[in-house]
Amino acid sequence: MVRLRLQRHGRKKSPYYHIVAADSRKKRDGRIIEDLGRFNPLSTPIFVKVDAERVIYWIKTGAQPSDTVRSILKKEGIFYRMHLERWNKSPEEIEEALTKWKEERDSKTEKVLTSKEAKKQALKAEQEAYELEKKKLAEEAAKKAEEDRIAKEKAEAEAKAAAEAEAKEKEKEAKAEKEAAKEEASEAKADEKPEAKADAKSEEKADKPKEEAKAEDKAEEKTKAKADAKPEEKAEEPKKEAKAEKKAEATEEAKAEADKPAEKKKEDK
Repeated sequence: MVRLRLQRHGRKKSPYYHIVAADSRKKRDGRIIEDLGRFNPLSTPIFVKVDAERVIYWIKTGAQPSDTVRSILKKEGIFYRMHLERWNKSPEEIEEALTKWKEERDSKTEKVLTSKEAKKQALKAEQEAYELEKKKLAEEAAKKAEEDRIAKEKAEAEAKAAAEAEAKEKEKEAKAEKEAAKEEASEAKADEKPEAKADAKSEEKADKPKEEAKAEDKAEEKTKAKADAKPEEKAEEPKKEAKAEKKAEATEEAKAEADKPAEKKKEDK
């Protein structure tokens, strides 16, 4: 008896299948009569390729499909096609009806996930969520680092500006102190000069009475000396007059004696 069944191909844990017509007495992977299509359950969506005319031919000749192949043929509309052919529909009507049926089937049926596919999809969703969270955290860290850098630069700039302002303020204070010291020194000098002058004047004034007293004392001494000397001079005046008269007489006598020899000589001549 001929059976329509699947023949396994592919490597371990990654199979795909050929839809074949083979003798039921042969092994699964043994000799086949005809290759009727392909079936790959691991692809997304599931890949199915069937030679509909040859499948219908083998079913009409008495070939029996396996349960899996029957399910595949039913989903692909092979039995619906055979039903339409029994009703003597034209090929155009059959194609139109199959197209409409497939559209309705695709709109009504939802993909039923296997446990493996569900796990795979859940892992994929978790991985996407993890990557999204990781990206978000990286963006937040980068944003925070940028904010910290900007804040640090701002703080450094403010500290630098404050230091410069403080240095300028200190310079101004030092200059003000120097100017104040200079003004104080000039004021002290200005105050010292009048005080020195006043002291000198006061000393002069203090010395003047002493000098005046000394001068008065000297004047009094002179007046006393003069007063003492006047009686003596008065007593000595007659003596001086007598002496002067004697001197005058002596000079006259000397002149007379000197004239006498001159007169004698004239007389002798």
